[in-house]
Amino acid sequence: MAMGKLRFSRKTAAVGAVMALSPLMIMSLASLAPSADECIIYAAEFSARLAAGEVFSGDAAGIVPDDEDLPLDKPEEVYNAYLSFDDSFMISSGELFIPSGENEELEVSEEHDTGAEPYPESIESHDGVIEAMTYGFYRGDDYVNLDGGGQVRNVTSVSNDALLEESRKGYDFVIEKNGEPQVLIMHTHETESYEPYRRDFYDSSFTSRTTDDSMNMAAVGDEIAAQLENAGIGVIHDVTKHDYPSYNNSYDRSRITVQEILEEYPSIKVVLDIHRDAIEREDGTRIAPTIEINGKNAAQIMIISGCDDGTMDMPNYMENFRFTAALQQQLEKDYPGLARPVLFDYRKYNQDLTTGSILIEVGGHANSIDEALYSGELIGKALVNLFEDT
Repeated sequence: MAMGKLRFSRKTAAVGAVMALSPLMIMSLASLAPSADECIIYAAEFSARLAAGEVFSGDAAGIVPDDEDLPLDKPEEVYNAYLSFDDSFMISSGELFIPSGENEELEVSEEHDTGAEPYPESIESHDGVIEAMTYGFYRGDDYVNLDGGGQVRNVTSVSNDALLEESRKGYDFVIEKNGEPQVLIMHTHETESYEPYRRDFYDSSFTSRTTDDSMNMAAVGDEIAAQLENAGIGVIHDVTKHDYPSYNNSYDRSRITVQEILEEYPSIKVVLDIHRDAIEREDGTRIAPTIEINGKNAAQIMIISGCDDGTMDMPNYMENFRFTAALQQQLEKDYPGLARPVLFDYRKYNQDLTTGSILIEVGGHANSIDEALYSGELIGKALVNLFEDT
């Protein structure tokens, strides 16, 4: 097998039917747990509790989700513990389930026009506002400040002191330049996509999902893979569309893919599941987490590292966290502000398969594809620096 990036798809997706989504449903669809078809969240109930302030509380100072206000009778995967507020509520990070049927399918565009000509007026409707926002430093009992820079938002029963101590241990594997794959890049939600260019409005006819791999998560994965490959680090980039035509059970399908690749290439130590976020205020304003780095706009990123509450069969989750903490500090050293605080929460996301498994959210659906691609490049460069320094 040749050294370097192997970009391939292990499955061929068929065209699916379009599913109509309510505004509440589409507020945030970045990540569904493997058991999504078993978890039914009623939008009306959630909307009422949100409007009444019973689900989340916040103020103009920044991030203040009150964990005690979370409706804990619902599956914890549904609620994103990583919320932001200014003068209105905001939901992010795709943790709101669609009321489930047996085989849900999402509207997915077959292609994007990426030419220089303006889009036809029919898809240039100003249906809502896009607001660029830079997420900065956070204060509060939930936040752990890492020694080398960067933060972790801890919404588990693990103490902050214990997490800080774990972050100092370093990760337990060595990336070798020996002609064998060391890193797997894949996408549980490969069809997640971005705005075609930077703009301050969105039109609802322009889907935030596409099978065009030049505009979705595959393109971001390519940028990360290119940096690793250029440094001589063996990488496989799998572009299987686990979320198309059906969104349900995406993590079940991606788990099978990762297991098959790990079996074929046991030299792999790191598995990166690359997604994008979706952040939208109650008034319909979409937020593009953005920061300027070296004179260019980049989409801010967020790493999610899962913690086992004793029910997830993920005994080595802390080893994943050590790798996460090392990468977060490298990112902050190389590109200050690029990474929002790590979310350390009771999530699995197939992170039991290696001790170097993490999920990275690259921007949101309101960021432009160019901003996301630039962030992919920066993530790849930070990974190279991390692997070469250890």
